[in-house]
Amino acid sequence: MSSIRAVCVYCGSSAGADPAFAAAARALGKILADNRVRLVYGGGSIGMMGALARAVLAHGGDVTGIIPELLVNKEHMLAGAQEIIVTRDMHERKRVMFEKADAFVALPGGIGTLEELVEQLTWAQLGHHRKAILLANIAGFWNPLLELLDHMTALGFLHSVSRLNYLVVDNVEDILPSLRKAARTVESATGDAAVLGRL
Repeated sequence: MSSIRAVCVYCGSSAGADPAFAAAARALGKILADNRVRLVYGGGSIGMMGALARAVLAHGGDVTGIIPELLVNKEHMLAGAQEIIVTRDMHERKRVMFEKADAFVALPGGIGTLEELVEQLTWAQLGHHRKAILLANIAGFWNPLLELLDHMTALGFLHSVSRLNYLVVDNVEDILPSLRKAARTVESATGDAAVLGRL
């Protein structure tokens, strides 16, 4: 039995230029609902965020939206989620998202998505947590970032690359199995699911 009960998904508040991105968000929403895995996300109702959350709800799943006060109107806070948390600022939003989730998935998105993903990678490298971090490389979206990480490693700037331990999948169907496998690996190595999150 894996410890993946809630997954935090980072993704764009825009739909992006490739229809495959929003389609991936909707497909992931259905998969989470079908597997009774709660979605933790940014709380908006537009773009990929909206497509993802509405798909979870449409298939009977549970959604926790976490949105800072300054984005309630800009990102059109989603109505209908079982839980909406309005935070004072972005820093509190990210902390609560971390606390609520057992793993992290980055779908395609913009600067905000990238920033949230990189923060989780940074915390993992520093040893603050061992929760799985997965890049959903839909239509090769994350290829430039993966090349940059390889470049940083080759030039000696990523000294604890083994701690990053990020996952990369190309297909939405592989996301949840990969997260569960990673969680089982950590639990079997430590004998304690609590080690997944320490912050």
